[in-house]
Amino acid sequence: MDKLLTLSGTKIAAMIREGKITSRKAVETHIEHAKKINPWINAIVADRYDQALDEADAADAFLKENGPENCPSFHGVPCSIKECFSLTGMPHTSGLVARKGIIEKKDATAAARMRRAGLIPIGVTNISELCMWMESHNKVYGTTNNCYDLGRIVGGSSGGEGCIVSSGASPFGLGSDVGGSIRMPAFFNGVFGHKPTGGAVPNTGQIPLAHGRVAFYCTTGPLCRKAEDLMPLLKIMAGPDGKDPECTAMDFGDPASVDFSRLNVLSVPENGAVRVHHELVIAQKKAADALEKLGASVKHRTVNKLKWSFAIWSSMLNHHQTEEFGVQLGQGKRIPVFWELFKWALRASDHTLPALALALGERIPMPTEKFIKMGRELRRELIELIGPDGVMLYPSYSKPAPRHLEPLMLLDNFVYTAIINVMGFPSTQVPLGLSKKGLPVGVQVVGTPGNDHKTIAVAMELEKSLGGWVVPKLAEKVNP
Repeated sequence: MDKLLTLSGTKIAAMIREGKITSRKAVETHIEHAKKINPWINAIVADRYDQALDEADAADAFLKENGPENCPSFHGVPCSIKECFSLTGMPHTSGLVARKGIIEKKDATAAARMRRAGLIPIGVTNISELCMWMESHNKVYGTTNNCYDLGRIVGGSSGGEGCIVSSGASPFGLGSDVGGSIRMPAFFNGVFGHKPTGGAVPNTGQIPLAHGRVAFYCTTGPLCRKAEDLMPLLKIMAGPDGKDPECTAMDFGDPASVDFSRLNVLSVPENGAVRVHHELVIAQKKAADALEKLGASVKHRTVNKLKWSFAIWSSMLNHHQTEEFGVQLGQGKRIPVFWELFKWALRASDHTLPALALALGERIPMPTEKFIKMGRELRRELIELIGPDGVMLYPSYSKPAPRHLEPLMLLDNFVYTAIINVMGFPSTQVPLGLSKKGLPVGVQVVGTPGNDHKTIAVAMELEKSLGGWVVPKLAEKVNP
């Protein structure tokens, strides 16, 4: 492929500032690739190609008139945005048929900050219905397919983002994550994804919008094809906006300052409840070995309370939920779930089966207090085990990307990412090459609150040691 489709946004920005390429060239190259590959993958669900090219021309004119020293950090670089974020002039359905036709008149906070940093969105990407399932499928836009195998999922709910970044058509994009919705798509699509420390980035401008403590569990962050873009993007997005009450100011460290000879690595191979595929176990061991060669101290062990991850995550989330999912599906009025299930059986419902199942299941009573207490105990235990100078290696999922619909039979396998949300920890998904079937494998790098720079530093080093993102054959096929 064109080399531009394999570079980091940071390098593309430098090339634009140095006059080696124009913004027009960078944006046009990514758009032309998107036009070729998107019919296969259905990742971009609404484009703004013409507007993006006009903005690229304006960026080139600004650079010529004002000089590189007056340009923002990502001046003229293309990107993509998850459709659940409001973006001026673009649809904002969050995969809900009832919102079809809504066109936004303003940008979500994170999207606005990205644009102020010079980024140029080329389109918005597919999601699961109201962002609450691990397949990016809905009745508005249909299904997104994995670049490495079109018969497999891209994850959810930021699946369109993970897929379009993996395809080479966007150097990075904006996602959100309440149970793994950044990290699972990044894992299934073989790219980097960072879930920030809880409260680091405002969620303002999303549909559905999390409230109260759920807004602390739900985080906004980047998905990238190259690890060096993670921290610059996080710093651009982070900080209070005066609208999200859970967002607080954080002083992120520099990944370059991390001393690997003083780094403690806790490698936890599985949670004791959901078995992990042997190729992921091997990949995690390779990551641990690579860090040990850099001087890190590595320990392998299990953590017993992690076996209760699903109950802990769902209890802590539901305890603080201010509006039932069934009510959100009905835009303020609870949907008649059984009637919708009957309509779904006749292929007449506007809702997906996972969404209806969640609306039904949320009414099942659970021993919430027991698992909330256990979750608090687990958080204290993990903070002590990982420590201020450590990270934890932990699976991102139980297996490489499943086939379409298969997650319906693997209902609790997402807990490897979900438990990290209610802990409030930062976590970076790191690609570690491909499986024997040619599917991405990877690992989560988890840190204690505020140590985002440590998890990102580890991601950057593992990229150097083990390769990082691998260009999908489909991308090379459609754009040789």
